[in-house]
Amino acid sequence: MIDHLVLPVEDLATARKRLGSLGFTVAPDARHPFGTANACVFFADGTYLEPLAVASAEECAAAARAGNQFVARDQAFRSHAGEGLSAIAFATDDAEAEDRRFNGEGVSAGAMLAFGRPVTRPDGSIREASFRLAFAAVPAWPDVFAFFCQRISPLAIDRAALATHENGVLGLKSVTLAAENPQAARALFDAVIGAGHGQDSDGDLLWSAGSVEIGVRGPARVDRGGQGPALVFAVDNLGVTRRRLGASGIAFESRADAIIVPPAPGQGLAFIFEEA
Repeated sequence: MIDHLVLPVEDLATARKRLGSLGFTVAPDARHPFGTANACVFFADGTYLEPLAVASAEECAAAARAGNQFVARDQAFRSHAGEGLSAIAFATDDAEAEDRRFNGEGVSAGAMLAFGRPVTRPDGSIREASFRLAFAAVPAWPDVFAFFCQRISPLAIDRAALATHENGVLGLKSVTLAAENPQAARALFDAVIGAGHGQDSDGDLLWSAGSVEIGVRGPARVDRGGQGPALVFAVDNLGVTRRRLGASGIAFESRADAIIVPPAPGQGLAFIFEEA
């Protein structure tokens, strides 16, 4: 099951403004102990977006030198792509087992990461949330990596208010990525999700990750005008979404069955809204 998507952004203020104008409820900023910060968007289906910014370049550089793969791969993505989708995180109850499996299958992206950070609860009290991350990647497809995220000390926080969005979004439907070499992408997701996958008539590779579909398109699809990297969200009613976007002056393409919002600063890839 997909836990969340990592979306590198130039700065959180721009991302917060953009996502808010799209009708999303954005959580308060949070800081990692290795120099990055996020402002997450949570969904009722249990998934979420993690817009990720560099809060301290010095701390990030030091963490990368020390072998922190989360930061090192974020820096590598920013160096050539700027904003977009850099990683897909999957939920697990045993990150150590996943790390051993990745090493055995030759897709490990480096040492597992364990860390904690303070979280302010609704009553004002502060508790520490702690995590373990196990990373996977393939050298032939450096643009995207995957990792399993284990919550060691999860906090009982009611996210209901944060998961309610004015644009009517209920959760993720699909994630579409583009790859010069789709077979390299298959090596990654077959290892992370499992070898079962489909292939449509245009050559797309497809995986099912819980309720979310992951698709990888080759360069021929994109060159013919096919949709490039994109997130598809499930909404209650496209009319509600259309009115909310219009009220914010957001440029979008309206189709009978979908609304397509092109990338913009703070939103590094296309967002597509479809009815659930």
